[in-house]
Amino acid sequence: MASTELRPIVKLRSTAGTGVTYVTRKNRRNDPDRMVLRKYDCVLRRHVEFREER
Repeated sequence: MASTELRPIVKLRSTAGTGVTYVTRKNRRNDPDRMVLRKYDCVLRRHVEFREER
């Protein structure tokens, strides 16, 4: 049942390799591909891309 959920919880991991993660929800109908967002990385103290991991 969890895989057919419309708004699943996804984990976003920093592409800078610092290990920082964000947890959010996404709408599977609007964003069927993996999410890529620019968010703040507190280790680097700047904004970097965060990609959805599965």
